[in-house]
Amino acid sequence: MVVLNRIYTRGGDAGQTALGDGSRVDKHSARVTAYGTVDELNATLGMARLYLEGEIDRQLATIQNDLFDLGADLCRPDMDKDGEAEYPPLRVAPSQVDRLEAEIDAMNDRLEPLRSFILPGGSPAAAHLHLCRTVARRAERLTVELSKLEPLNPAAVKYLNRLSDWFFVAARVCNDDGRADVLWVPGASR
Repeated sequence: MVVLNRIYTRGGDAGQTALGDGSRVDKHSARVTAYGTVDELNATLGMARLYLEGEIDRQLATIQNDLFDLGADLCRPDMDKDGEAEYPPLRVAPSQVDRLEAEIDAMNDRLEPLRSFILPGGSPAAAHLHLCRTVARRAERLTVELSKLEPLNPAAVKYLNRLSDWFFVAARVCNDDGRADVLWVPGASR
């Protein structure tokens, strides 16, 4: 149970922060950078939701909760010692990846196949979802980098990989099921 009755602690004033297991690391560590970018993605997603309603907004609410699960997963090192933990760490589950895939497939069934790359934009909702997509890709790159340094839950990387695809397809849905996508015209400004 989380209790936040005091927001500042002064514990990070020297440039370190506590991880989920209580250990302290530099705020610029690969682990903090990865879960900090997941937090940034969640905030960006909150902005996108201002332009959405209905089924996609409900799905995004679930994704925002998933991103907190992912942050909790990434802030808890020692994958090998999970069985020894005082309380079980929260880990992203393969079923969360499966849910994203099912939602991508359902949204994609409404769309015509792409015959060109598209530019980020169109409707305000689509533009914000494209921003979410790029932040998700950065979070994925940073999480993969962390996985080369320390053991990680493989579902964490898979989740971020599927999530950026989810944002791409949802952006197309928000662009009148792709009919209002902004197509890339190679060399058009030469």
